[in-house]
Amino acid sequence: MGLTQARIAIDAMGGDYAPAEVVSGAIRAAAELGVEILLVGDPEAIRASTPHPENLSQVEIVPAEGTIEMHEEPLSALRRKPQASINVAMELVKQGRADAVVSAGHSGAAMASSLLRLGRIKGIDRPAIGAVFPTVMADKSVLILDVGANVDCRPKFLEQFAVMGTVYSQYVLGVQEPRVGLLNIGEEPSKGNDLALRVHQALSDNPAVPFVGNAEGRDILSGDFDVVVCDGFVGNVLLKFAEAVGESILQILREELPQGVRGKLGTLVLKNNLRRIKQRVDHAEHGGGLLLGVAGIVVISHGSSQAPSIFNAVRLAKEAVDNRVLERIRAQYQKVAAPATDGE
Repeated sequence: MGLTQARIAIDAMGGDYAPAEVVSGAIRAAAELGVEILLVGDPEAIRASTPHPENLSQVEIVPAEGTIEMHEEPLSALRRKPQASINVAMELVKQGRADAVVSAGHSGAAMASSLLRLGRIKGIDRPAIGAVFPTVMADKSVLILDVGANVDCRPKFLEQFAVMGTVYSQYVLGVQEPRVGLLNIGEEPSKGNDLALRVHQALSDNPAVPFVGNAEGRDILSGDFDVVVCDGFVGNVLLKFAEAVGESILQILREELPQGVRGKLGTLVLKNNLRRIKQRVDHAEHGGGLLLGVAGIVVISHGSSQAPSIFNAVRLAKEAVDNRVLERIRAQYQKVAAPATDGE
């Protein structure tokens, strides 16, 4: 029996280029990915944002009032604006009218709204944002979590991240036997601060985690690991540094290609190679990160997302829905995972 069509609610008002770029990416996703799109936001602003309003017939517009601005404190803003676009989008999932939410708006607000309206999976203390990085191996990626949801972590949080990352790697990334690593300053089990030492022991003792040891910074993109866990402070720095490196590589390629006729001929010859390079290093190709641990599928995209990023964020959400990530994490964690460490 085939999969039912995924219904994705998109916060149309969230992000630096909303609603125009969000709407553009959403319309493309509806046309190419076989998903139903619910655009949540100000109907007039959504209709005015596209030069081809006839394309809006491919999506459903769900009215909302206002958005959470980047400078606002998430919890107080969510309470002041119960009909803000991110709140309405989360409510659609809670009511069963949508299978997932995509937002390029205030990431703190998206996380807080998901916790308030959807709650956590039983047994998970803190959700984590998982981001997929390319590696030097052409057909292999690595999942890093947490990349920003939790600045301060206890050992049991990272243990839970590892369990969730293992499930995601298996069922979405297609890795039969994921190799899980702990980001650290050395390979030896004795290296690192108190948090790293305690997490290393917890992961070694947990039968639900195929833990292979510490991963140094140079190992992340080597292809030797499928999942790497860290706290959200380090993970967010790592994420933004990796994005900057990708942008720098693309900029250097543009600058170093010969100009004039020679340049055009060279670019034509290398067209397929350049496209593959862009797909591997451009963060827009990955769409954002999945918020693992909440009782719903939530993709948090970059605040600077334009149409291609929104399209890929919808693709990411669809993959999570189609592969039943939520149900698998819930079942795996409750059935298989060992009791969490005390982790005071």
